[in-house]
Amino acid sequence: MNAAITLVGAGITAASVLFGLILLHLLVGAVLIDERQVGVVIKRFGSRSLPPGRLLALNGEAGYQADTLAPGLHFGYWRWQYQVLKMPVTEVAPGEIALVVAADGAPIPAERILGRVVDCDSFQDARKFLVGGGERGRQLGIITAGTYRINTALFNVITAAQAPAFGMETAALFVQRVDPDKVGIVTTLDGCPIEAGEIAGPTIAHHDNFQDAQAFLTGGGRRGLQEQVLLSGSWNLNPWFAQVEQVPMVEVPIGSVGVVISFVGAAHEDVSGTDFKHGDLVNVGHKGVWVTPLYPGKHPLNTRVMRVERVPTTNIVLNWASRTESHNFDAKLSSITVRSRDGFAFNLDVSQIIHVGALDAPKVISRIGSMQNLVDHALQPIVGNYFRNSAQSCTVLDFLSARSQRQTEATEHIRAAIGAYDVQAIDTLIGDIHPPAELMQTQTDRKIAEEQRKTYEVQEAAQKQRQQLVRETAVADIQSQVVGAEQGVNIAELKSDAHIKQATGEAEGVRLRALGEAEAIRATGSAKAQAYRAGVEALGAQGYTLMQLMQIVGEQHVRIVPDVAVNGTGANAGLVEGLLGTMLKKETALAA
Repeated sequence: MNAAITLVGAGITAASVLFGLILLHLLVGAVLIDERQVGVVIKRFGSRSLPPGRLLALNGEAGYQADTLAPGLHFGYWRWQYQVLKMPVTEVAPGEIALVVAADGAPIPAERILGRVVDCDSFQDARKFLVGGGERGRQLGIITAGTYRINTALFNVITAAQAPAFGMETAALFVQRVDPDKVGIVTTLDGCPIEAGEIAGPTIAHHDNFQDAQAFLTGGGRRGLQEQVLLSGSWNLNPWFAQVEQVPMVEVPIGSVGVVISFVGAAHEDVSGTDFKHGDLVNVGHKGVWVTPLYPGKHPLNTRVMRVERVPTTNIVLNWASRTESHNFDAKLSSITVRSRDGFAFNLDVSQIIHVGALDAPKVISRIGSMQNLVDHALQPIVGNYFRNSAQSCTVLDFLSARSQRQTEATEHIRAAIGAYDVQAIDTLIGDIHPPAELMQTQTDRKIAEEQRKTYEVQEAAQKQRQQLVRETAVADIQSQVVGAEQGVNIAELKSDAHIKQATGEAEGVRLRALGEAEAIRATGSAKAQAYRAGVEALGAQGYTLMQLMQIVGEQHVRIVPDVAVNGTGANAGLVEGLLGTMLKKETALAA
């Protein structure tokens, strides 16, 4: 019951408030604008009419009013005289921009396509825009991220979400981002035309990288391709004013320099000096070939208005042959065809090693345009003509046999010739030589015959040497026998001498021994004679003779008594007894 009463009371209160507001609006013309709204006022009638060509009233004329109503309660806007349109505020999301089209203002001059920028608080002050000389149509100024109270009767704001309805891509209203390692090449769509003889607009100062479009135009910016580039970053650019193309930075690899050929910049002023008569060099920022090269690294250059010729500063090998180096400068080169003095045409492969100094690179490019031109228009005729002229002064065989000398002469000649192009010739090398097949066949046959003759001579010499070896071997084999025979003779002689000496010695010994024995016998006889005389004197002749006889029997062991005594009884008794006695003696001796 209480709740019902409360609801009824609340309804009565709301109705009372609404009734009060209506009554207030009718009595004092009150209008309430919400904080996220902007009030666009339309005056139904007035004492004066709008001037011709004007859409918004500045002085109380009937029609759309320049001034808008801010959030809050406003009085004096009676219903019968004013209509107040409560429009939502304009929002631009982060990372986006918004374009503006003005429905009123001064006409845009014929030389421009966008209305100039007027200080009007980012199009929130329509009166200031119109009074300050704002121009109708597409505006040069843009609206960046944020919330704005804009008079939609004067300004039509195009956001990214609305872009397709106006025939634009959504991405065109995003903040322009230039990626790292890239540069943005800018083309402006408004401004004065580019001067005759120029291909890009000059660099203009103080326009904050094309973000302040009015400063660009005021400073004399030109319509079209620009010399200045955008570096990596995010930029608030009006796509109706500037278009950006991203390209990689110019990279100069290690072992090379970049020679800049600029088609824009300050007036051409040659700084090459009087000694260099084959081209012009200019300082950095001028039109022409820059005297200072770009060293290895990445450089933010506008490749639409500049060309960078890469020049290797390491040794470059060029082959007049079937093979090609990785740099491909020698892709069009082939073996050199020459004709000898004896009328034979043959091919030879040549390798040329060159070097271009970093500080000489601009001179080379200024003189001849590019490294490929250097190879095609200078080195190829210099090297080719030298070998053609050189081959005409000798025969094919002479050219082959004097290859080392030809290579030395070619090195000196070519070094002097290409030195005039500020290029250093390191070495000239002659590779394979391809003489005529028929000439080489004849030469081969002759060489084979000569080698066969040499082979036969060697074989003959080998046979003679072999015979000599056999002879010497036989002599050597017999030599041992000769030596043996000689030694045998010597040995025989030595033996003979030894036998003679031995016989002489033996004879002398026999003689001496005979003399000694004779002397001894003589002495012995004398002694025996004296002893016999003494014995005879002592014993008498018969007694002494018997004693001598017994001494001889004892010394000679003469048996006087027999070992077996045999009796003489019976006819055979003596024989049997003698035999038995002998047998017993033997058995006794064995047992002992």
